[in-house]
Amino acid sequence: MDFVVTSIGTVRNDRTDSALTDHWGDVTSTIVVDERFGADCLLGLAEFSHVDVFFVFDRTTERPDYRPRRPRGRADLPEVGVFADRGPRRPNRIGMTTCAITAVKGRELQVLGLDAITGTPVVDLKPTMAEFQPTNLRQPDWVGRLMAEYFLP
Repeated sequence: MDFVVTSIGTVRNDRTDSALTDHWGDVTSTIVVDERFGADCLLGLAEFSHVDVFFVFDRTTERPDYRPRRPRGRADLPEVGVFADRGPRRPNRIGMTTCAITAVKGRELQVLGLDAITGTPVVDLKPTMAEFQPTNLRQPDWVGRLMAEYFLP
């Protein structure tokens, strides 16, 4: 099944190189939402601490095949299938990050920790709600090694 997704806005920040994949923790981004949603499209969002940002890895390509691979090519990590990895070279190149909201003004949403470079198209925003979060999250030990420097400043 095919479908069309249209961006709702664009990321603006200091990051321009999609190859620099670590240290997103102190990156401040502004998501500028398109005018078509009106001046009050973010009304009420400032009452939340976090937002789920859905975006497209528009400057990467899909993998040429879907054989299991080691995340980031690291020999110290196990081979995993495409759906056990959060890398950008995915079937539809969709990314999602839960970000802290630092400011909301008109159609501009400022967030902390969004791992998307400037110009990245945003396809949706959803407030992060505790009731949607898992209570018994489980993950393999190797994930901690993979993510050790991802969100550090």
